[in-house]
Amino acid sequence: MDIALPQDCGLAVSRAGDVVTITLNDPQRRNPQTPATWLALTKIAEAVPAEVVAVLITGAGPSFSAGLDRRMFTPAGIPGQESLAHIARQPDDVLDLAISSFQDGFRVLRSIRPITIALVQGHAIGAGFQLALAADLMVVADDVDLSMKEAQLGLVPDLTGTHTLVQAMGYSQALELCITGRSLGAAEAVQRGLAVAAVPSGDLLATGHRLIDAIRATHGAALDLKPLLLHAQMADPASQHSAERLAQAKRLRFLLAALDH
Repeated sequence: MDIALPQDCGLAVSRAGDVVTITLNDPQRRNPQTPATWLALTKIAEAVPAEVVAVLITGAGPSFSAGLDRRMFTPAGIPGQESLAHIARQPDDVLDLAISSFQDGFRVLRSIRPITIALVQGHAIGAGFQLALAADLMVVADDVDLSMKEAQLGLVPDLTGTHTLVQAMGYSQALELCITGRSLGAAEAVQRGLAVAAVPSGDLLATGHRLIDAIRATHGAALDLKPLLLHAQMADPASQHSAERLAQAKRLRFLLAALDH
């Protein structure tokens, strides 16, 4: 993909056929995230071509992402970016708009047509955990360390992760996880429904590609399943039944067209 990304965003993007890979690409610092990361994520997600069937989200090195770059907490912040202190001093509407723009990358990633797959190894803390939660499917390595540390910093998770977390774990379990900031390992991530599989670290990429092969084998049905099942999370039964009919009509016409050719 030919996308001009700022050097300080910490992301790299590539395309191979019908698969786009987004890589958190600062392994020496355990792939920290900044507002530039989130704005670049929006730009990448919005530019994914229509013919792509899957987007892999990976982290270079031993950790997926250690979360927010701690320099954001310093008065100086990060060169070329505003510190949290500066952002917090803005009027309410400006502050709300800033946080909303940070969330956009996570929202857009979930809303795009291709199925997104997070391959998560080592630490995925705070923003790192929330980025993994923004994917449609999460595969974790057996050494994974997932945690929400925001409360320990006097903050709350605000990158769209609370919605997914509560849906998967329930209110009480999600509250306990966020309050304590405790680590959640591979087995518990699968048990809680956050991850679809736990594998040795060396098998992460191969597992991701097996899922992509499964997506391809559905002849496009998987890409229609995604919005259908996302709709089911908050739809009433009658609305969901209607969505099923519309989706199936689309698939039947697609298959008929293929037979006619």
